[in-house]
Amino acid sequence: MSRRIQFIVAVIFAHSSLVAQTQSEAFNKKLATLLSHAAKEITVAEAAKSKDFLFVDAREPKEFSVSHLKNALFVGYNDFDSKVLENVAKDKQIVVYCSVGYRSEKISQKLTKAGFTNVRNLVGGIFEWVNENNPIVDNQGNPTKNVHAYSKSWGVWLLKGNKIYD
Repeated sequence: MSRRIQFIVAVIFAHSSLVAQTQSEAFNKKLATLLSHAAKEITVAEAAKSKDFLFVDAREPKEFSVSHLKNALFVGYNDFDSKVLENVAKDKQIVVYCSVGYRSEKISQKLTKAGFTNVRNLVGGIFEWVNENNPIVDNQGNPTKNVHAYSKSWGVWLLKGNKIYD
């Protein structure tokens, strides 16, 4: 193998090892087709360890009302406005999530452009959060197993919990 090809393979390997992933190889392949990896990323395992993160939910109201991460701040996606975070310090550790990571990647980028310096996209989103046995709550703050699965085609990536469709 030429040195040039060896270098290219090494660069690709180094980049792929820096990309946060889920526990499912099939889910990782699907996410590879969706995510640009332009936003900084964090795995569910890393995010679940810290008590210092502000979790930000970038799904739609009907999804959030079914369940969300405890103490998450709802910001939405279609009607997102960074003013929701106007009282949050620009250096606060923020983890943005949605169902799988696509919408939250876009919101993460918007927050970074708005001056937030410590924003991460949760790879695999709430689906992977639940798949890895982490707790979620309903609108009253009570533990639940219900997760809005967005659609039947996306719901295949939610392996645990109760799938809710509208």
